[in-house]
Amino acid sequence: MLTVLRSDLILGIETSCDETAAAVLRGQRTILSNVVASQVPVHRRYGGVVPELASRQHILSIGTVIQEALDVAGVTPRDLGGIAVTYGPGLVGSLLIGISAAKAMAFAEDLPLAAVNHHEGHIRSLFIEHEAIPFPAVVLMVSGGDTSLYLLRSEEEIRALAHTRDDAAGEAYDKVAKLLGLGYPGGPIIDRLARGGNPRAVPFTRPRMSDGSLDFSFSGLKTAVLRYVQEHRLSETGGTGTVECHHPQSNPGTTDLTTAGGGGIAEPPVETLPTKVLDLIASFQETLVRYLVDRTLSAVRLHQARAIGMSGGVACNSRLREAMRQAGESAGIPVFHPSPVLTTDNAAMIASTGYLHLTAGRIADISLSADPSARL
Repeated sequence: MLTVLRSDLILGIETSCDETAAAVLRGQRTILSNVVASQVPVHRRYGGVVPELASRQHILSIGTVIQEALDVAGVTPRDLGGIAVTYGPGLVGSLLIGISAAKAMAFAEDLPLAAVNHHEGHIRSLFIEHEAIPFPAVVLMVSGGDTSLYLLRSEEEIRALAHTRDDAAGEAYDKVAKLLGLGYPGGPIIDRLARGGNPRAVPFTRPRMSDGSLDFSFSGLKTAVLRYVQEHRLSETGGTGTVECHHPQSNPGTTDLTTAGGGGIAEPPVETLPTKVLDLIASFQETLVRYLVDRTLSAVRLHQARAIGMSGGVACNSRLREAMRQAGESAGIPVFHPSPVLTTDNAAMIASTGYLHLTAGRIADISLSADPSARL
């Protein structure tokens, strides 16, 4: 049953992990504001996200971030037609803070509420900037929390093809970076440092599934890196600095509110690292990237897809983008991905997805709660 909203302005709220985000969209594609408060300074000293600290920081940031999104968009809560919020998957404490804020606003302003799956938001981020993606399409959703393949028969019909059986690709990046003492988050650090190494220096074996499925596994590759580090005594030769993934703000209304709460020196320059470390970093990344590309191409051939999509935080990795573009050219099909600012956890993708849910009549009840292991 279709729903007529009192306006086409949607407020999106995203708090699934360590970014507090809010955005206002007009309809499905027009971004009026997109505010993200990063918690990297809070978690960098621990080499990963600490759930309790993430929840506390969301509590401190949520009101400011929502108000900033409304102010940048030039609207008030009374101008809105609906609210969309991430209900899962993610950290349960973090999710509950965003859900509580969304439910309170929806109740106070008598607005319909949309419950959005975080992974669906990542997939639909492709359509904010690309309206003419050919179908069927295979989408690689690759982030710090999950690595999955989806088949899209249309923009509305999404079918899961494969998931990771252990860590996600982003977690593999973080753990390898931590192992080498490179800092957090590991993805952008390794992406930059890999350019100074030989990607064929260490012949890592790409993971394989004994049952022939398209599922992913990164535990074997991480173990192989660990053994190489131990054998060559490379542990913590890289330094202790960190770097944040600063993305170009290619969409109007985008604001980055970096949350205070921790220090750290700049990441180590390439010239200060031993050649063996740079070669290891480059070989690790090349193996992981080729694994992601090969799995995606297998799904493309199996389902005779006419397009490839990439979404999620690791989709801003420069080597992955280059390798997938080359693979698409060889297969004769286009490759689509969002602008970098829309690849990480953001609320614009939640608002866009929420608009589709609300106009289709999929309205959440006020009893909505978090589902930290939600599947799409």
